[in-house]
Amino acid sequence: MRLGTVVTFAAGAAAGIAGAAGLRAASGLKRSMGAQVDTVYTNTDPDSPHQRFDAAKIARGVVGRARHGLGAPSGSIPLAADPSPEQASDLAVTWYGHSSVLIEVDGFRILADPVWGERVSPSPTIGPARLHPVPVALSSLPEIDAVIISHDHYDHLDLPTIDELTRDRDVPFCVPIGVGGHLRAWGVPEDRIVELDWDQAHTLTRGGRSLKVVCTEARHFSGRGLTRNSTQWASWSLVGPDHAVFFGGDTGFTERFKLVGDHFGPFDLTLLPIGAYDPLWPDVHTNPEEAVAIHQLIAKPGAPLVPVHWATFNLAFHDWSEPVERLLAAAEEAGVTTVIPMPGGRVDGAPSQGPSGTVDPAIAPGTRDWWERVR
Repeated sequence: MRLGTVVTFAAGAAAGIAGAAGLRAASGLKRSMGAQVDTVYTNTDPDSPHQRFDAAKIARGVVGRARHGLGAPSGSIPLAADPSPEQASDLAVTWYGHSSVLIEVDGFRILADPVWGERVSPSPTIGPARLHPVPVALSSLPEIDAVIISHDHYDHLDLPTIDELTRDRDVPFCVPIGVGGHLRAWGVPEDRIVELDWDQAHTLTRGGRSLKVVCTEARHFSGRGLTRNSTQWASWSLVGPDHAVFFGGDTGFTERFKLVGDHFGPFDLTLLPIGAYDPLWPDVHTNPEEAVAIHQLIAKPGAPLVPVHWATFNLAFHDWSEPVERLLAAAEEAGVTTVIPMPGGRVDGAPSQGPSGTVDPAIAPGTRDWWERVR
C-alpha cells in the first residue's frame, strides 16, 4: 500500500470488516493480499536520508486534500474507446487509465499493469476508488501476446483483473521475481507464469518474428500486506526487430536508467509515471520533471513520451491535473515530444514534434488539452 493512501485506508478498515460479514470480508482481504514470503529485495540506490514514513504529515495531507477538494476533477473525465486494428501495429499504445496500457510493438500486443477493478485496495469497499470508469471492458480488448506486471501494489496488480484474464485468456504473465507467488495463490497455471529478475528476458514468437520482454531495473518498493519488499519491482523493455518501447511501471528517479537505455534502447516510445509524487516519498514516485529526465536518458531524439500513473486514482496530495501541466512545461523546456491521450485513447506511430515539444494534434486529434475542460 502506498504511503499516500495508508491513512485513508486505515481510518476505515475496522468498520469495513466489522459485523456479521466480518469473517467473509477478512477471508476476501487475505486472498487479495496474495502470497506472503520471507525474501527481501532492495533498490540499488539507497533511499534519500530525508525519506521517511511520517504519519502526522500524511494525516495532515489527507485532511488538507479533503478540505480543499484536491485530487478529484470538478467534472467528468472524458473517455475514448478507440478500436484496435485487426493486426497489431509496429508502434502504438492505448492508455486505459493509471498505468494500464496496451502496447503494440512490431506486431505484438502487450498488456501492462492491467487494473480494471473499482478500487486499488484489498477491500472492495474501502480505499482509493476510480475517478473515471474503465473506458472499455476487459473482454473487449483484442488478442494479446502477454501480460506484464511491474510490481505487486494494488494499483498495478489487481486481483479481479487477474482472475478474469486467467479465466478468459490463455496468455503468459511476465512478472518480477516473487510476484509469481501471488499468481499461484490465485490459481494462475504454473505454465503461464514467467518470473524474471532484472536484466532477464522472455522471448515471444509470432509468425516468424520475435519480441524480447526484458525485466529491467526500477527504484520502488513492494508489498500487499504488512510485509514489505518480499517481491521484486521492475520496469519493462520491449525489444522487437525494428522498434523498442520502455514501460516504467512505477519508480523513483535513478541515473541507472541510462544503463537500461544503453543495453536495450534507445527507445522509440516511453511510458513513464508522472503522478502520486510528494516530498514525503521522493525516491519511489517520479515527478513530471524527473519523468522527462528519464526519457532523455533512454529515448531516441524525437521519440514520444506517453505519461501514465495519473488521472485515475487519487493517491497523493497534489491536484489531479497538476502532473500533466508540469509535464508539459518540463517537456517544452527540454524539447521532448509528449502524447497525452484521454483514457481509452490510442496513439498509432511515432508522432512528429511540434514547436512546443508536444504532439502534433493532427496525430492525436482531441487529445492535446482534454484535461483543461474538466479541471
